[in-house]
Amino acid sequence: MAEEEKIRQTIQELPLLPLRGIIVFPYMVMHLDVGRERSVNAIEEAMAQDRIIFLATQKEAQTDQPGAEDIYQIGVIAEIKQLLKLPGGTIRVLVEGLARAEILEYIDMEPLIRVRVREHIEPDVKSNAVEALMRSLINQFEQYVKISKKIPPETFVSVVAVEDPGRLTDTISSHLTLKTQDKQRILEALDVTERLEILTEILAREMEILELERKINVRVRKQMEKTQKEYYLREQIKAIQKELGEKEDRQAEGEDLRNKIAKAKLPKEVEEKALREVERLEKMPPMVAEATVVRNYLDWLLALPWAKQTKDRLDIDKAEAILNEDHFGLDKVKERIIEYLAIRKLAQKMKGPIICFVGPPGVGKTSLARSIARALERKFVRLSLGGVRDEAEIRGHRRTYVGAMPGRLIQGLRTAGSKNPVFLLDEIDKMSMDFRGDPASALLEVLDPEQNSTFSDHFIEVPFDLSKVLFITTANGMHNIPRPLLDRMEVIYIPGYTEEEKTRIALDHLVPKQLKEHGLKKEQVQISENTVRRLIREYTREAGVRNLEREIASLCRKSARAIVKNPERRLSISAGNLPSYLGIPRFRYGLAEAESQVGVATGLAWTETGGDTLAIEVAHMPGKGNLALTGKLGDVMKESAQASLTYVRSRARELGIADNFHQNTDIHIHVPEGAIPKDGPSAGITIATALTSALSRRPVRREVAMTGEITLRGRVLPVGGIKEKMLAANRAGCTTVILPAENKKDLEEVPANVKKKLRFVLVEHMDQVIREALLEPVPVQAPEPPETIPAAIETSVPVYQGMLEETPPGLQT
Repeated sequence: MAEEEKIRQTIQELPLLPLRGIIVFPYMVMHLDVGRERSVNAIEEAMAQDRIIFLATQKEAQTDQPGAEDIYQIGVIAEIKQLLKLPGGTIRVLVEGLARAEILEYIDMEPLIRVRVREHIEPDVKSNAVEALMRSLINQFEQYVKISKKIPPETFVSVVAVEDPGRLTDTISSHLTLKTQDKQRILEALDVTERLEILTEILAREMEILELERKINVRVRKQMEKTQKEYYLREQIKAIQKELGEKEDRQAEGEDLRNKIAKAKLPKEVEEKALREVERLEKMPPMVAEATVVRNYLDWLLALPWAKQTKDRLDIDKAEAILNEDHFGLDKVKERIIEYLAIRKLAQKMKGPIICFVGPPGVGKTSLARSIARALERKFVRLSLGGVRDEAEIRGHRRTYVGAMPGRLIQGLRTAGSKNPVFLLDEIDKMSMDFRGDPASALLEVLDPEQNSTFSDHFIEVPFDLSKVLFITTANGMHNIPRPLLDRMEVIYIPGYTEEEKTRIALDHLVPKQLKEHGLKKEQVQISENTVRRLIREYTREAGVRNLEREIASLCRKSARAIVKNPERRLSISAGNLPSYLGIPRFRYGLAEAESQVGVATGLAWTETGGDTLAIEVAHMPGKGNLALTGKLGDVMKESAQASLTYVRSRARELGIADNFHQNTDIHIHVPEGAIPKDGPSAGITIATALTSALSRRPVRREVAMTGEITLRGRVLPVGGIKEKMLAANRAGCTTVILPAENKKDLEEVPANVKKKLRFVLVEHMDQVIREALLEPVPVQAPEPPETIPAAIETSVPVYQGMLEETPPGLQT
């Protein structure tokens, strides 16, 4: 009765997964990709039950819908460890074999194959014969690992540790590359001794095959050296071609190259060099490494545009219209390009100029170069020099190096396909140098119009004419460009856009562009001019328009979200409701003082993001003549403060200030927003005005802003950034601007609408500034008498009464 119960427990009903060309052994873990419908259903049922499934191999791997007669009777009961669904309906499962089993009966064939199987329980077999077979099998497997070199030694170590004979055969079988029939034969051997003998026989046969392969390889290597073999085969091919009357491949290749050289219209020197290389190629054996180098070199020579060039569009009006269409403002740049076109129309052999656009990020330097190429109808090539520190990037590698290539200039010309493209060298101020050379020095020849007609690349080795190329370089600042390189370029400074220009760019270009990119229509989202102005003033601080475009894109994203929820909705984004879209403003812009004050003067400053106002405050108190400067000032501004103080001391009597104020007065000069570094030579007269105001009690007119440097004698020196400073003064609500007389010529750059709102006072001496900026002195009010001390205090602490009358506030208690 116990035996019947044991047999009943080993019989199970399980879903069947047919395998193609794969055998899974007990104790073996394997990934399987399942895609057939019945197989997927079998996996899903197993996962729904207890993850147990029966794996059996098909007799023919090509059979798509196997029946009972197409599947081996002996298989493996396995457990599904992991399941992953892949795209396309395929399932990847990780299975682990548990035990052998035999199919007793097929229960269902649709929608999945379900079978009744009997599990084979491995008997515990221990005998001397089995032990001897195990040792022999391990020795054979060790020799197989050494000869095949396909199985890692770690695998052999793990196999040796297996003590169970049945598990040993299954583990070794899973690591061998055998035919499916051989593996199935091992799987069907239910008796452990028989299984050991079968595997020993198969392993011995595989060892013989491996040994035979090794002997054949050794014999072949000994009989024929590589060079002899190549020579023998080449001579055979030559004899066969001679008998057939055919030309040699090398001769055919040489003739083909000569025809290409003749059609390429190369310069005489280049043509002679190419023909010499063809002769060398014909003489050398075709399989040597140098032949490949010569072929690559000839390919580059023939691919370069030695005589190909595009025809310039010399229609000045059309070119000007394209430049205006792509960019607002930038009049100096556009004027320079139109001049170049005019000269090209008159002089056909003009050398290409080298123009350097210098300006802060985001002002459109790179896109301007693209517009120039479009206006001229030339090819456009861009080379970024940021971080380049290898001279070979410019001049190329010598052909003696493995993997040698021409420099990126020659590569760019090959890509362009013409010898007169617009070639943009981007970020020229961000090159560096190391042990591989100095790329900035290598560019000296490229960017010199007197030398670049014979530019020599190390790989090409013959001069290439770069004089027709219109080189445009860009940089954020000139201080990082080496002086010899800067001397070869025509610098055009792009200071950034004014608020008016940014407003026009946003309304005419950025807003329509972002609306289109976000799938919005003009009637769905309205962005007013005042909205754009507030965006510029309170949400961005930059010289260009990159962040402005990002903020406009943010508005479009939020608008798109609202319109998707309600397609009928129409949005109007105004300056008032802008914070509801973008949050609280991130920046503040300078505003004039609300009233005229003593010791506070409004200066004008230039920054990379445009002009701004600068309030300079001066306070004085009894002391020993010390001067304190705060507000994170640079060395230049500190020197301006010292010079201003010296001027005020030298003119103290005329300014209505006590002669000896410097002996018993401490002065503190402060520029607010102390976290922001401030430097430059523009604050001299502002500091002097604030000092004079504080010491003479004369208020500074609130509507007056000023800029200029001061000397010890009171002369006012010219400064830069006039256009940006005037725009800042107008934006801040100032009506009068004091500036050096020598800056009168710079007022031509100020927009006409700004000029109308400002009154300009041109000064040559500090005395003129004082007369214009300061009001009449403010009368000093007598200090209020101290309050009467209560009698209780008088009687309790009479000693302090006299001190309260004579000592300033701030007692130590």
